[in-house]
Amino acid sequence: MDALRTPKPRLLRAGDVVEVRSEEEILATLGPDATVDGLPFMPEMLQQCGSRVTVDSRADTTCFYGALRDMDAAVHLTGIRCDGSAHGGCQAGCLIYWKEEWLRPVEPTPEHPQASQPLLLAQPLHRDGCTRDDVSRAVHPPESSGGEELWSCQATQVRAATRPIRTWDLRHYVRDVRRGNLRPGTVLRRILPSLLFTYQGLSRRRLPRWLRVAKGADIPFIHGTSRQTPSVDLGLQPGDRVRVRSRREIRATNDRKARNRGLAFDVEMTPYCGKSMRVQRLVQQIIDEWTGRMLHLPGRCVVLEGGVCQALYHGLCQRKTESYWREVWLERETPAAAQGPVSRAAAQT
Repeated sequence: MDALRTPKPRLLRAGDVVEVRSEEEILATLGPDATVDGLPFMPEMLQQCGSRVTVDSRADTTCFYGALRDMDAAVHLTGIRCDGSAHGGCQAGCLIYWKEEWLRPVEPTPEHPQASQPLLLAQPLHRDGCTRDDVSRAVHPPESSGGEELWSCQATQVRAATRPIRTWDLRHYVRDVRRGNLRPGTVLRRILPSLLFTYQGLSRRRLPRWLRVAKGADIPFIHGTSRQTPSVDLGLQPGDRVRVRSRREIRATNDRKARNRGLAFDVEMTPYCGKSMRVQRLVQQIIDEWTGRMLHLPGRCVVLEGGVCQALYHGLCQRKTESYWREVWLERETPAAAQGPVSRAAAQT
C-alpha cells in the first residue's frame, strides 16, 4: 500500500534543479514597479532566463544590517550573484534572491533523481506586468530625481520584501531544519554563541554597565585599541594566494570599534583566521543598502574566494554576503610572491 501512495509535495531545498522561467513569463508576474511582494526583479537577472540551475539554499531566513528577517517563497541559486552591471558597477557581489514564481521544476532525469518527488512551488500570478524597460528604470527610485543619484536593488529593498524576526524568537531555526536549510547539529552548536552575541549588542544599547559582559564588546573579541590604524600595501591582485592573519594579529590593527581606516572587521570573518585563501577581486565601490547611495571605499580592500558570511553569530541566515578585507589583515603566502611589490606600513593621520 505504501508504494501506491502519492508522494507528499515539498518545498524547494538545496540541491534541487530548477529552470528559470522565460523573460516573458517573469515579466508577467511583476507589478509596474518590477517587484513581487516588494522584491525587485533586476536587469542582471535577465541573462539567467531559460537556464537550468541548482538551488543553493532557501531564503526564508535572511538579514538586513545584522537583524534577521523573514522572506516568503524565495531561494538562492548556486553561484548566481549580482555583477552590478545595471547598478553603476557596484562590486558588492550579492547572492540574488529568486521568487519561486520565477522558477519551474526540472523533469526527472537519471542525473537528477531527486526531482521525481513533486515540488510545492508558488504558482505564477499574473499581475499588472511590466516591460524590460520598466525593469531597467526601477534601478533608480523616484527620489533620485532630487539631484543625487540613488540606486534600488534587492539589497536595498530587503526591508520592503521581508518581515522582522524578533530577537529572541527561535522558531526560524526549527523552520530551517524542517525545510532542509540547516542540520539539527549545526543549530545546537551555534545557537548559544549566537544568543551571546545578540545579548552583547543589546547590552551596549539598553542595559546598565554592570550587566554587560566585557563592557558589551563583541564576542569573540575583534576590537583593538589603536587610535591611528595601520595600513599595509601588498599590491594584491586577483589570483594571489594569501594567509589570513590570526585574530590576535588583526586586533592589533583595529580601533575600539573593530575598524581599520573605517572598514569593520566583522565577527563572521573570524572563522577564516589562519587559513590560506585566494584573492578573488578588488573592491572599490558598493551600494549602501540603507540609503541606496554608491559608496567609494577608502583604501584598498579585497574579496577572498569563499570568504562569505556564514552567519554563525547572526542566526545562521543564508544570505552569504562576501566579506571585504584590508590587506593589513592578510599576508602573502609564498616568499617568491612577497619579493614583488614592497610592503609599506603607514599610520592613518
